[in-house]
Amino acid sequence: MQLGDVALFRHLPGLAAHVPWVRLGAWPTPVEPMRRLSAQVGGELWVKREDLSSPRYGGNKVRTLEAVFGRARDAGATRVWATGAYGSNHAVATVLHAPTAGVDAGVILFPQPPSRPARDNLGAMLAARPAIEAIATVATLPLAMRRIRRGDDGAYVMPPGGATPQGAFGALSAALELAEQVARGACPAPAEIVLPAGSACTSAGLLAGLRLAAELGVGFTPQTVPLVRAVRVTPWPITDAYRIASLALATLREVDRARGRTTNVDLARLRAGIDVDGSQLRGGYGRITAPAVRAQDAFARAGGPPLDIVYSAKAAATLLALAPRARGPLLFWATKSSAPLPRPTPDDVARAPAALRRWFGAVPARVT
Repeated sequence: MQLGDVALFRHLPGLAAHVPWVRLGAWPTPVEPMRRLSAQVGGELWVKREDLSSPRYGGNKVRTLEAVFGRARDAGATRVWATGAYGSNHAVATVLHAPTAGVDAGVILFPQPPSRPARDNLGAMLAARPAIEAIATVATLPLAMRRIRRGDDGAYVMPPGGATPQGAFGALSAALELAEQVARGACPAPAEIVLPAGSACTSAGLLAGLRLAAELGVGFTPQTVPLVRAVRVTPWPITDAYRIASLALATLREVDRARGRTTNVDLARLRAGIDVDGSQLRGGYGRITAPAVRAQDAFARAGGPPLDIVYSAKAAATLLALAPRARGPLLFWATKSSAPLPRPTPDDVARAPAALRRWFGAVPARVT
């Protein structure tokens, strides 16, 4: 398999023998100025177009799955299970990319407030007809995951968002890719990277990868590493800053173990590199908020990438609030796929568990 366009393996080629991988995305993703939006709100705004990572289904989860699918196949898995809410971006990415990885897909889903983007994601999953386990509440997720693992020797069950050190390898590689783009002048070194934090896998991977880039002397120095501003779309403790830093540290340890060396970055240094912004969570996970609606409209008017009203639009709301007083360029990490989603047939919906059928027909949630 050719891995030359995966930044992780360009800079650490020896890892290819230790880190199994499945190619899903088109790398590198572009980095572009958002001039119209900058003119409207002030500051210097750029965007990393992760939304263009795959014509099948893009967004940030494609990177996560390249590493996780590789690990699952290496373990002999025949079905990879995603876990998440009904409209999980990670779950729909898993379902749509599983055929490329040569594995079947399954999803363990729990309820969330209804909204149009979540409904569209669930519809895309139903159209692909994966194995589905619908559970009544997130509280029973560990039991459901254990039941699937015990009942099927070929099952590989991911935690929500694929938030493991292996899952974070993808975003770590993305940080190295960004560092290359900074080094060759494709964009300035950002003062901050702004993105939504759900499972926090991408936030942790970026945090680890930026430190690794500075260590390798690519694009950044220890003094110019950007702050990762993770905008909370899921509650504490999932998006606790120390939890994210701990995942970043575990990821670096995995990388250094494969390199045959000891990690010299400590938790406190990683924690200093991330700020968790809770200003957009409002009514809780999955809720549509007025600032997110305004940010989505502003991006659309300025020709920006598409935003998911309950995920990336909340990060965009923070970006727009920060821009007038930013101490340097801000980089928005566009996590919502630009690719059109498959639509389910009535028969696809009819085959779904009753709870999913009822939710699929629900009226979208109100703005809070």
